[in-house]
Amino acid sequence: MTHLHTCTPLHPYTSYMSTLLNTFQYFSTLLDTFLHVYTSVYLLCSLNIANPATGCQKLIEIDDERRLRGFYDKRMSQEVSGDALGDEFKGYVFRVSGGNDKQGFPMKQGVLLPYRVRLLLSKGHSCYRPRRTGERKRKSVRGCIVGSDLAVLSLVVVKQGEQEIPGLTDVTVPKRLGPKRASKIRKFFNLSKEDDVRKYVIRREVQPKNAEKKAYTKAPKIQRLVTPLTLQRKRQRTAIKRRRAAASTEAEAEYKQLLAKRVKETKDRKIARRRTSSIQKSASA
Repeated sequence: MTHLHTCTPLHPYTSYMSTLLNTFQYFSTLLDTFLHVYTSVYLLCSLNIANPATGCQKLIEIDDERRLRGFYDKRMSQEVSGDALGDEFKGYVFRVSGGNDKQGFPMKQGVLLPYRVRLLLSKGHSCYRPRRTGERKRKSVRGCIVGSDLAVLSLVVVKQGEQEIPGLTDVTVPKRLGPKRASKIRKFFNLSKEDDVRKYVIRREVQPKNAEKKAYTKAPKIQRLVTPLTLQRKRQRTAIKRRRAAASTEAEAEYKQLLAKRVKETKDRKIARRRTSSIQKSASA
């Protein structure tokens, strides 16, 4: 014998409440998604802070728009106090070095506008790299005035404050490479012209991938280094130029002398021809 299970139909009120609950959950999910996107796109702004004294760099996200108001309407290269960012930045002074808006377009120095514009850029301009010789292109760039539409704002520490910032001021990253040009090596070590620059070049140790091999050091090739060999080559180039100038002057004098001789011969031939024709006319008459 087969037993049939009968389904009791839901009450209309219960079905209505279930539909209403599902609709409420749907709109609640939409609202959470909207708030998340709005917060991540329109309110969050990252500060990329660099400290040249230590060589460190740190990215800090700011979700409170009121903390960023001290940077608004400031231009690139202007110095701004960091007290408004919080107590940990008290006493710090930052310099605005650039930034990007929400769509990723970079700030360009000299464009005194707080929004994005299209400029015709060529070789030598920032925010543009030409692919062909003489190429110009119209590109979108962000003005140099700080506004609320920036996603990343680049700052440089000009003056350090009272407290240490973890990862920015408490750690020192040594320079991997030293100066390469001879004049900059002299400036770096405060040397005179009599000192040998080759003794002060900074060498770095290279550890080979093979553990059995010994570590070795590498040093850059010093640029603009004045040595006796370079002075000898310079004297040789000067002597060659001098010889070429003398040879050119001598050749020019010979050419002028030959030209004057040819002109004189041409005149003499004309005069002789005229005399001959006049004698022939007188004889025929």
